[in-house]
Amino acid sequence: MQSLLATFPVVVVIGARQTGKTTLVREIGGDGRKYLTLDDYDVLDQALRAPDQLLVRGRRITLDEVQRAPDLLLAVKRVVDASREPGRFLLTGSANLSLMKGVSETLAGRAAYVTLWPMTRREAVGAGATGSWDVFVDLPAADWPSALEDGLPCDRLPWMGLARRGGYPIPALSLRSDANRAAWFEGYLRTYLERDLQQLAAIDNLVGFQRLIRATALRVGGLLNQADLARDAGLPPTTALRYVHLLNTSYQLVRVEPYAVNRTKRMVKSPRIYWSDTGLALHLAGGEPKGAHFENLLVNDLFAWRETRTPRPEVLFWRTSKGAEVDLVIETPGRLIPVEVKGRPRLRVSDARHLKTFMRDYRDEAPAGVVIYAGRETYWLTDGVLAVPWDRVA
Repeated sequence: MQSLLATFPVVVVIGARQTGKTTLVREIGGDGRKYLTLDDYDVLDQALRAPDQLLVRGRRITLDEVQRAPDLLLAVKRVVDASREPGRFLLTGSANLSLMKGVSETLAGRAAYVTLWPMTRREAVGAGATGSWDVFVDLPAADWPSALEDGLPCDRLPWMGLARRGGYPIPALSLRSDANRAAWFEGYLRTYLERDLQQLAAIDNLVGFQRLIRATALRVGGLLNQADLARDAGLPPTTALRYVHLLNTSYQLVRVEPYAVNRTKRMVKSPRIYWSDTGLALHLAGGEPKGAHFENLLVNDLFAWRETRTPRPEVLFWRTSKGAEVDLVIETPGRLIPVEVKGRPRLRVSDARHLKTFMRDYRDEAPAGVVIYAGRETYWLTDGVLAVPWDRVA
């Protein structure tokens, strides 16, 4: 973060509410930065009515929750265009500003963006890290087993408990009982529905929106099917699509796009949908964690990990018309890592069959694949396919 502030005039920290953005930027504020939050109604009023005056309240300013006054970014642009002093503004937002209408181009070429995802498991146990995905993209496949065995020690909390807990700092670290976590999630949803969403767009059918939220939580790991979601939520398809976009913009929903060599084709095929926090998804859906939530945990860890990489890898999935399917594909320049996810403690050789198909189709870029599972042993399941316990990776 400090290196970005030393380089760019604007650094933007974005992510869902309650991921720790405010704590992070206030800790950075020890360099004499002026901290202002648009959750303060007086600050918000000035941001809306006199944004240029707000921006002269300090030489270097941190502005928290800027999505509450999108036009403020035009004033930031004017200041930056007059003087590109590095570190002039540190902004946070509980929305993906690049997806907000009329905002995406305002800071183009002027800002660096950092997404703060809910905590990974290793962050929650104090390791201060995401998973060991670097091993797969930086090392030859022959070195993967030894590199993973030498990885950071982690707790052995069963993945089901981790899925229920989620990664928001308060329920993950402070609330021990299921009842207290449920109460926290309910309060989070109420704030999200009654305040945060209204800052992004007018919701003319709040009941329908709530039904759509639950419908997406019940479809974790499934393909985004606009018609099915609209039917279950009792909404017109166009309204359902707009509401899904709002969930994505506010960092509740995570889209994993399909892999295709032709990148244009990725944009026209249906993505898979996950939640940025499994605890919240399970609270919405009810029931017990299942294999899709195990997959969701790994997706979340991958998205947090890729924020640490330059250039950022792509996290995708693969599916053919003939039924071959790979849960996750990590794409970096010159290398593809296909990953299967199995939430059970024992594997069969047949669990690698779709990985082998992918590796045959992309043999130059994908010399090896990985099955991540709920067992304890790291071993070669079949030629070119490594079986890895989930807590050696995430």
